[in-house]
Amino acid sequence: MQIRKELEERIYEMEKVAQLFHVESFNIYFLGGSACILGEYNDRATRDFDFIDLNYSAKLGKVFVHLRDFDMLEYNSTLISPKYKERAIKLNQFKYLSIYILSIEDIIVSKIIRLEEKDLEDIDVLIEKADKMLINQIIDEVLGRNDLFDSKKKGFIEKLDLFKERYHV
Repeated sequence: MQIRKELEERIYEMEKVAQLFHVESFNIYFLGGSACILGEYNDRATRDFDFIDLNYSAKLGKVFVHLRDFDMLEYNSTLISPKYKERAIKLNQFKYLSIYILSIEDIIVSKIIRLEEKDLEDIDVLIEKADKMLINQIIDEVLGRNDLFDSKKKGFIEKLDLFKERYHV
């Protein structure tokens, strides 16, 4: 709970700075551990933010710096479906910036390429709340992407059988 408040405070700081510098409101889509905490999907400790690069202007750097520790992920190298925005959940406690978190199912699929111990721990918790049919749909959407780096798609495919066997998806 404390970590969630800390993460929210950083986003509130972003909003204040954006308004102070008259930065036009923009959308941001979080995934990974911070999205899990903000969405109350799980309570793993993390203080970094992962979000999708939506071709943000360089002038937003003064806004993003308030997240402190973050990774802006290129769409072409991130294992997400082209339909992730349709399933994303808007966090209504933020009034100036449009803050979204990816769905549980989209987050699970984004973790398949690594399947490291902390990813497995996250998936172990998330899978209990997830729609497995939707996970399969998202996997198909990711596999259908032509704009995904080949090395990323190959790594995803290599881990897919292990994921499906472990989670009966």
